[in-house]
Amino acid sequence: MTTSVMQKGSPLTLVLMVASAAVGGTLQYGYNLAIMNAPTTFIQTFINETFLQRWDIQLEDFQVTLVWTIIVSIFSLGGFAGALIAGPMTIRFGRKKCLLLNNVFLMSGALLALTSRAAGSFEMIVLSRVLIGINAGISMNVQPMYFGESAPKHLRGAISQSSAVFTAFGVVLGQVVGLREILGGESCWQYLLASNAIPGFIQLLTLPWFPESPRYLLIDRGDKEACINALRRLRGCEVQSSELDEILQEQAEAKGLRPRRPWELFADRAVRWQLISVIIICSAMQLCGNDSIYFYASYIFKEAGISDDQIQYVTIGTGTCEFTACIMCNLLVERKGRRFMLMGGFLLMTIWAIVFTIALSFESVPWMPYLSMACIFTYILSFGMGPAGVTVILPTEIFNQTARPAAYMIAGSMMWLNLFIVGMIFPFLVSGLSEYCLVPFAVVCLASALYIGLFLPETKGKSLSVITSEFHKMNFKSQNDKSLAFQTQYKLGEVCLSTAL
Repeated sequence: MTTSVMQKGSPLTLVLMVASAAVGGTLQYGYNLAIMNAPTTFIQTFINETFLQRWDIQLEDFQVTLVWTIIVSIFSLGGFAGALIAGPMTIRFGRKKCLLLNNVFLMSGALLALTSRAAGSFEMIVLSRVLIGINAGISMNVQPMYFGESAPKHLRGAISQSSAVFTAFGVVLGQVVGLREILGGESCWQYLLASNAIPGFIQLLTLPWFPESPRYLLIDRGDKEACINALRRLRGCEVQSSELDEILQEQAEAKGLRPRRPWELFADRAVRWQLISVIIICSAMQLCGNDSIYFYASYIFKEAGISDDQIQYVTIGTGTCEFTACIMCNLLVERKGRRFMLMGGFLLMTIWAIVFTIALSFESVPWMPYLSMACIFTYILSFGMGPAGVTVILPTEIFNQTARPAAYMIAGSMMWLNLFIVGMIFPFLVSGLSEYCLVPFAVVCLASALYIGLFLPETKGKSLSVITSEFHKMNFKSQNDKSLAFQTQYKLGEVCLSTAL
């Protein structure tokens, strides 16, 4: 695709924009989850050697594990910080520029990781993971917002869900690059940790050629001409009046209103159930334990009885499962709807967690370890089919332009805080609960499925005003009931009066 064609507009422009944003965006999240598994023993040895050289102290195994757990989990705290600053950055700089500026954190982190071994400093790895986490936290919030605001209504779910596809692709890519035959060997681990700079360079070279979010241009900046030009380029044809009218309607509703702050959403009854839904579903996305499997894949498969030589190849299968499932979800989300995919995914995860527990309880049976491994694959497959992709769509669809950045800040904060908590306790759950290690996650999945089935309205193919009206009935249910009761009494009064006459 040449530059001139991209500037004039083409049906492929939207697809290429998605690829450009995601390669340096959510792909980084999946990639940085996966690459930490391969060099585990080498970095633990490096930590021990550093303590010996500096302070002549030989760390015990549990102390090395603790430092390693901090290195792994500090990524989540960086992501939490990134989620908090993502909202103000998108308001000030816009969606596209925010993604481009985000690479400052990525490049700084990659440089620290690359030089940490030569400097003999494991602290540089810790700081690198914080910066990489900030990068992932920003991209996980901004990218779905950018996609949701740029896509046409009939493709909004599929385009937004592509964030999850690239996350899963990042996981597979990280697992492949982390093989001992590539960069996962003892002599190459610092290059592995710094290899995330390559997707960042690709984004810096390609994303500037694509337009900003049309909704941001019109609603936030008030530039109607730039909005029309962006729509024309992204659609590859003249702008449909219905689509422009919808954005103009949202602009009229937001006129004179400044962007909302997160704490203001908590105090606003008009978005109460939207906020509750986002908090519960985004928390469940991490509390289900799926992403922790990538952090501690070796622990899981050792528990399942897989030999050390086979584990690095088996873990690639986990990423491939989620990648395949996310592609399937991308194809189905506009047909089956968000609610169906979310609820079905969580219910299937509950079932596979129970089967996994039973399989581990009877691991003395020769073929049980293979059933345990199959359960992990199907667990990840079920996650990719629903929660992985659909969750990131929700804030875009159920909040308006002024509340959306704040909603993504809250959603991102819940995801990263819960990922940190699960990442810290997961190895202790595996060692403490042994064959029952997935039981707590099964409870979370079942509770989430029940909530979605009972309270979350379907958003597929609906405009923001229609979705808002459905939530309005829930947010003001008591007032609606009183109003209905009053109308009923009024009508009964009329009937009684007419009878008396």
